[in-house]
Amino acid sequence: MNTSPAPAKSRLLLVEDDPVSAAFLAEGAELLELDVQRVADVASARAAGRADRFDLLLIDAHLPDGLGEDVLMALREAGQDAPALAHTAAPDADLRQRLHAAGFSEVLCKPLPIAELHAALRRHLHAGTASVWDDAAALAVLGSRPEQVAALRGMFLDELPGQRARIAAAVQRGDVTTIRDELHRLSASCGFVGATQLAAVVQRLRAAPTDAAVLGTLEEAIDVLLAQ
Repeated sequence: MNTSPAPAKSRLLLVEDDPVSAAFLAEGAELLELDVQRVADVASARAAGRADRFDLLLIDAHLPDGLGEDVLMALREAGQDAPALAHTAAPDADLRQRLHAAGFSEVLCKPLPIAELHAALRRHLHAGTASVWDDAAALAVLGSRPEQVAALRGMFLDELPGQRARIAAAVQRGDVTTIRDELHRLSASCGFVGATQLAAVVQRLRAAPTDAAVLGTLEEAIDVLLAQ
């Protein structure tokens, strides 16, 4: 009989005061086999941070007794170094910039589909070890030539800021044709270099090129790649 203990679940601290949002986020995370601890305010989050260790933090930007930045600062002071995601129903550009500056790796816009929640959690759950590149996919396309993969990835990353800028400018103009053209080129490039996470976001945006939430996710996926 196998008496080996079951592997420990990764632990998520969810900070959310709205019961409906908290239930959705917690149940969604539990579908990924995460052990979720829910708290509803800054004080409770601070206490949880002192008492336990967490692998991922999911924090509301606005709470009854403070802001998401307050929570993250308190958790960092308590020694919690897990990746932190913010979530908000008011995803204006200034708020997103402020949250990133405070140390959040990604900002999620509520309401969000369960697939988008799962993708974000997977992206950051093993941020210290997981790669944003799919080496097997790139090598399959390029005929198992690692040196060519490395060279093309360098070119891809050099081009990526310009592609992002062109997409952003087209969005500002409401130029859907240019957005689609840029996304088409970006999708092809992702396939050559094995940027599968970014490719998935690009495909979603090609289906809805003016969706603000997906545009935000694209920005964040590009940031993750450039940070690598």
